[in-house]
Amino acid sequence: MGPSGRFWRGVVFALAGATLWGFSGACIQFLAENCDISSAFISAVRAAVAAVLFAAFALATRREALLSLVGSAAARPTLVLFGVGLYLSQITYAVSVALTNAGTATVLQATCTVFVMLFTCLRARRLPQLTDFAGLVCALVAAALIATQGDWGVIVLPVAGLVWGIANALSEALYIMAPQRLYDHWDRLAIIACGMVIGGVASLLVWLAGEGVVALLATDAGPAQAASAAGAGGSAASVSAAVVPTLLADIFGSGGGFIPQLDAVGWIVLVGGVGVLGTFTAFGLFLYGVSLVGSVKGSLLGVAEPAGAMVIAALWLQTPFSAADWTGLLLMAAMIVLVSLSGRSSKDQRAGTPRGEAIG
Repeated sequence: MGPSGRFWRGVVFALAGATLWGFSGACIQFLAENCDISSAFISAVRAAVAAVLFAAFALATRREALLSLVGSAAARPTLVLFGVGLYLSQITYAVSVALTNAGTATVLQATCTVFVMLFTCLRARRLPQLTDFAGLVCALVAAALIATQGDWGVIVLPVAGLVWGIANALSEALYIMAPQRLYDHWDRLAIIACGMVIGGVASLLVWLAGEGVVALLATDAGPAQAASAAGAGGSAASVSAAVVPTLLADIFGSGGGFIPQLDAVGWIVLVGGVGVLGTFTAFGLFLYGVSLVGSVKGSLLGVAEPAGAMVIAALWLQTPFSAADWTGLLLMAAMIVLVSLSGRSSKDQRAGTPRGEAIG
């Protein structure tokens, strides 16, 4: 396949992955609003499901490439950084959604593109290409319009939500940029599988350790405090919330138990919607696309997430399109055109070498 075909395949894969991200965001908001479930548990399940599926897929189709990559001492530090970035992006997004809403969290997440472009330009000691910068403006405005429907009053920005949202954007920039140089030397799917497995292990360890700490802190409230709260019309949950630090409560809840009580719908949404479609399929498609088009253009295409969520809602839930939706879609289309024009003019794309930050 020639350079042009490779680039367009990357665009399609990245956009498909971003669309499924939008679906997973809606699933996470559903779980946060309707189930007593912690962000850490959501992240642990989604990362574990994706890790198992990616490992099985890579062993079945890329065994030699996978073993060669794992055996490379030089690649291991970057793989660990990549995996940690993947996990951090998942947990920070889940907390951001819980503290704000899916639309606000998505707008904050879209600032990832700013960080990727900034870090890339600083490393290369140059200004961004005009087409990339114009695409950035289109993408950010489109994300804001679709998420807020043109009404800035729906943006919910408590300080904690803002901090977690920016942390989410930075972690996304980390996992997008970290493996770019590995893509030049190793099989792309093997790299993604290794990163997902590392992220899955990290998510399980953090969840188990964090839930244990929160459970101990909640228990330390003691019967005297529980009786005092009950006498004042309070509950065990209010006692736990008072004892567990806010930061831990945002991530792990208030000590209500390791495994939440979910009905069949909740488990289907968590495992199927968030784990299989919103993580395994979405990250696989998006990261493969990024490996073909580069970090800057990949991060720009990733901002199509809210547009994907809107289209899915319209087709699945018969949600009508508003003027803000149509405007956002047009801006997203303009961003894709600008990214494709920039990709065509890239020296590395003409040479057929998909090299990370050099593309963009």
